[in-house]
Amino acid sequence: MPIIRADIGVITQINIFTVPGGGQQALIDMLGEAATSCRGIPGWMSASLHRSLDGTRVVNYAQARDQAAMRRVFEHLQANGFLDRNKALGQAHPGLYEVALTVE
Repeated sequence: MPIIRADIGVITQINIFTVPGGGQQALIDMLGEAATSCRGIPGWMSASLHRSLDGTRVVNYAQARDQAAMRRVFEHLQANGFLDRNKALGQAHPGLYEVALTVE
């Protein structure tokens, strides 16, 4: 389950993919497979996939307990070919973030 709270050390990767027409579901399927494969990595927390209503983007919101855990996730994804596979399905624009503020 995603956690959105400031000052708890959780690292969030937000990756916005631009996809070719009709390519949204293929990328979502592959990212779902990648997220499922990460479940056993110590410190991995969650992944949430979002599709744009216009069909041109997919957003992956993934969380890990800290930077070391996020590094383990990236190493796993690279070693298992997931990063190369997602390049074939869409153009990625990743970034690592920490929550600065929430208002409820």
